[in-house]
Amino acid sequence: ISVAWTRLLKAHQAGVLAVDGPYARIRHPQYVGLIIVMVGFLLQWPTLLTLAMFPILAFAYARLARAEEREVAGHFGQAWADYAARTPRFMPRLHRTHPAGESSHEPAQS
Repeated sequence: ISVAWTRLLKAHQAGVLAVDGPYARIRHPQYVGLIIVMVGFLLQWPTLLTLAMFPILAFAYARLARAEEREVAGHFGQAWADYAARTPRFMPRLHRTHPAGESSHEPAQS
């Protein structure tokens, strides 16, 4: 969570889109981190309150993420659209994607 927020702050201060570090793998690493913390609370304190609050908070973070995406899309336009097309919202891909024409199984030709 801390690394993601630090990257986001630096990008915001520079007026650019955060696309490196954790943001290279998923669009909302800070929210995924908070969900993981909430799972930890469920495991540590399995009460009716933590069980009831988990889906409510997860839903709230998902809505907040989508609202933030609309705002960022309006600000960054095509740069956001390109980033969103190649980067999943919450769950990282198991394999890295490669630029067109490259394969992960064949060595690059020189």
